[in-house]
Amino acid sequence: MEPDLFTAAAEERQEKDPTGSPLAVRMRPRTLDEVVGQQHLLKPGSPLRRLVGEGGSGPAGPSSVILWGPPGTGKTTLAYVVSKATNKRFVELSAITAGVKEVRAVIDGARRAVGGYGKETVLFLDEIHRFSKAQQDSLLPAVENRWVTLIAATTENPYFSVISPLLSRSLLLTLEPLTDDDVRGLLRRALTDERGLKDAVGLPEDTEEHLLRIAGGDARRALTALEAAAGAALDKGESEVSLTTLEETVDRAAVKYDRDGDQHYDVASALIKSIRGSDVDAALHYLARMIEAGEDPRFIARRLMISASEDIGLADPNALPVAVAAAQAVAMIGFPEAALTLSHATIALALAPKSNAATTAIGAALDDVRKGHAGPVPAHLRDSHYKGAGKLGHGQGYVYPHDLPEGIAAQQYAPDELKDRTYYEPTRHGAEARYADAVEWTRGHLGRKRS
Repeated sequence: MEPDLFTAAAEERQEKDPTGSPLAVRMRPRTLDEVVGQQHLLKPGSPLRRLVGEGGSGPAGPSSVILWGPPGTGKTTLAYVVSKATNKRFVELSAITAGVKEVRAVIDGARRAVGGYGKETVLFLDEIHRFSKAQQDSLLPAVENRWVTLIAATTENPYFSVISPLLSRSLLLTLEPLTDDDVRGLLRRALTDERGLKDAVGLPEDTEEHLLRIAGGDARRALTALEAAAGAALDKGESEVSLTTLEETVDRAAVKYDRDGDQHYDVASALIKSIRGSDVDAALHYLARMIEAGEDPRFIARRLMISASEDIGLADPNALPVAVAAAQAVAMIGFPEAALTLSHATIALALAPKSNAATTAIGAALDDVRKGHAGPVPAHLRDSHYKGAGKLGHGQGYVYPHDLPEGIAAQQYAPDELKDRTYYEPTRHGAEARYADAVEWTRGHLGRKRS
């Protein structure tokens, strides 16, 4: 709803003396050029640029937009910048507290404004996914007739949480998680900016790194933690925010973990070895250390996929699909929810029966090839589809297995030098027992001798 006199007066006082506002509020960008991250949405001619009047006028007016992204990536910030930069009437509603009545009041006011004095209205609706279908339906006429230009923000997938008619009348803009460099730049700006901490304290590198881990790509969380820790440091008479002070303030210990050093590899190694050893609790401990330290979830997922083949193999054929599905899910959702997916996969792999038979099999085969044990492909297996192959004897004598009752032909497949060489030695663990039976049966029918 539009601010009343008291709200307007409070906002005016806040602009004149912003020190009473949270640091995250004080450091909000004033223009689109100050926005951190999301550069893919801020190119010349983009919908957001047009909303603030940078696209000029003409028959194609600015479109309504739906901003979709994780918390702390700048959805409210972008709306705030639009509210300050546009010459349009700006109204803000939250789907948590507003209903159809409030929406209709805004729309009625917008129609009066555009009809009475030609003033267009921009409506910012936060948490639109909390609106019911009926509440979202109430927005349709206003958006369709452009009585209002809608900026809606959501952390939920709009294809599931926003009605299709509203989606089709708006542009969906996806906000990406902020990178560590994005958040680092924001923290350093807050330390020195007149609106921020004005060089009151310093931020050592180890404290900054821990702040980045705490933030997890959430700018608001980073600034809130910085403000709390800076306040604690100043109360102690410290000129810098020490790592100890930050830990005490946010009640979250800095994990001893260097993402580019030995700890990175040591903890990853311990995770895989704990899975291999079927110690699910130890595996979850090392997984938690990696997550808390801000490890790239895709790196963890890649290690789990390798483990599924290296240490489990055919003892549980579902292990690899579980790990691959986890990697795909992690790439789509990111942290913090990715922690649940990684836990799911880690537990499944740790408790699965183990076999390294697939690992040793390919290792032995590669070893033979590298030592020069190869030899020509048997003539009856060579390609016989091209003209002249028959004259060379290629394909002659080949027996098609599907023509036989048991579907297996007792003929030589390996080169002469390796015709009795065996690589795959299955265990009797879990589901691999049936592969062991299959190997024994097929080798017998092929007339193979053990090497």
